[in-house]
This record gives sequence, C-alpha cells and structure tokens, in this order.
Amino acid sequence: MTKDLPEAATALTLDQEAPLSAEMTAYFAKCREKLGMVPNVLKAYAFNNDKLEAFVAFYNDLMLADSNLSKLDRELIAVAVSSINSCYYCLTAHGAAVRQLSGDPMLGEQMVMNYRVADLPPRQRAMLDFAVLVTEQPARIVEADRQRLRDAGFSDRDIWDISAVAAFFNMTNRMASATDMRPNTDYHGLAR
Repeated sequence: MTKDLPEAATALTLDQEAPLSAEMTAYFAKCREKLGMVPNVLKAYAFNNDKLEAFVAFYNDLMLADSNLSKLDRELIAVAVSSINSCYYCLTAHGAAVRQLSGDPMLGEQMVMNYRVADLPPRQRAMLDFAVLVTEQPARIVEADRQRLRDAGFSDRDIWDISAVAAFFNMTNRMASATDMRPNTDYHGLAR
C-alpha cells in the first residue's frame, strides 16, 4: 500500500496491510499528483480503511468545504491550536499551508511560534483568540466570547466553523503526539 513511500507515518506500529477502498486508493493517488506525497497523517490512518475514510471526510468537510472562513482562516486556526498543543506534525504541515496560502513565510513562522506577534486584522485576531480559548479553557466560554466574534463580523454559523476546526485540531494534535506521528520532510521546505 505505502511501500513506495519510505517515510514512517508514525512510531506506533499498527497493521499497515489493511486494503484500501477504491476511493481511498484514488485519494492517495490524488495526493501524490497534487502534493507530490501522501501526507503521513493519512498513512497513519491507513491501517483501517473505515477510520481513514472517516478522517478524510471530516477533514475535507472542515478544511475544504464551503464556509465563510477562507482556507487561510482555517489553516491559521489549525496552526494557532497546534502551537498551544506543541504538535510537531501539525505545526510543520499546517505552518507550510499558511506560508503557501498567505504567500508570507514570515507569517507562517510567526503563527507557529506565537500568533499574537503576527500583524493580523482584528477579525482574524478575534477568531484565533476564540480558537485558543476552545483549546485552553473550553468550559469558560460564555456568551460574551461568542459576541466578540459577532462584533468582529462572524455569523453564528462562522462561530460553529471556528469551533469545529479548533476542536478537530485539538483531537488530531493529541493523536499525533500520542502516536509519535512525524510530518513528511517535504513540508519543511515548502513556501520558504
């Protein structure tokens, strides 16, 4: 399945011989075509086709489907959350995405280190402050926190999307750390 891709997806040893569905085989081929690689996070989930399909569907819905949040907004959330959680995999992979989507290598580095030092518009700053609150103290979120987002121009649907992306990356950060998932080395040199 991934024998042509020598990079280890994870240090956790799982049965990597599970056959992929036609859909996931095509998805891996699309990744190779568009990215030049299959992201290690996908290879890590490939031990079980059902888990892989669920992960891909959820990721694609959150990160690629129609939303008032731009793709850059969603990647900024991924990096801000991953920075709080010190997730090496996601900081590397999604930091590269921020560099690519923004065209600004410095922004990508600032986001990885501390989003508060980045020169962001008030709307994005409010979005990231909320995503960090979801990460650090979700039980303390009150209506005033959601109202700050509305005041910054976000709808209730946007607040849902911000929350969903933040929550998803909190989960993936924990899985990546727990399994010692490593980013593809290609990410390190992208958009520099």
